[in-house]
Amino acid sequence: MLRLDNVTKIYASPNGQVHALDGVSLDVAAGEFVVLRGPSGSGKTTLLMTVAGMQKPTGGVVSFKETDLYAMTPTQRARFRADNIGFVFQMFHLVPYLNVLDNVLLASGAKGANHSPAQAQALIEKLGLSGRDSHKPSQLSAGEKQRVAIARAMLNKPRVIVADEPTGNLDPENAAVVLGYLSEFHKGGGTVVIVTHGAEADQFADRIISLQAGRIRHEN
Repeated sequence: MLRLDNVTKIYASPNGQVHALDGVSLDVAAGEFVVLRGPSGSGKTTLLMTVAGMQKPTGGVVSFKETDLYAMTPTQRARFRADNIGFVFQMFHLVPYLNVLDNVLLASGAKGANHSPAQAQALIEKLGLSGRDSHKPSQLSAGEKQRVAIARAMLNKPRVIVADEPTGNLDPENAAVVLGYLSEFHKGGGTVVIVTHGAEADQFADRIISLQAGRIRHEN
């Protein structure tokens, strides 16, 4: 479903060029749970953002079902993301002045859809946040904030969820809960691509891809 063909991403720095991605080729099948792992600076977050249509590569082709993502206009690519991809980040990215329900419903606006509050409420309850719909992010624990972010990511029924260190700010118990919800999405037929430093997600993964210095070093 997702394919990278000889993808590079080069940044200029005072010390010369930095090859964040250096000739990466990768296929992700529909319904896979893929873990991208590597040390800081290995290129894993750059790879995730490139796969998700968020960061144009310097070279190579990124395609979704045979469609070149970066041959699209920015507007077309934004529509593609809204229709197909849900995002979960380490820092949650919740709007502080909105309550839980309205934070989840933000995904509806991104897609231009008209999801009802009842649909968002059902997701909130499914993710164990009953009674929290009127709370602001400042009134939630870190684990609850991440579950709100997952509900927002799931509202548009995406084909893919990309997650950048989704357990990085969580204790082990809440990390297990969050990974369990991502696994449930996967078991329902969704595709998950997750970046992580640790091994917590390994038990859910169909494949674990290790990156170093912008290159895939091995898969298992």
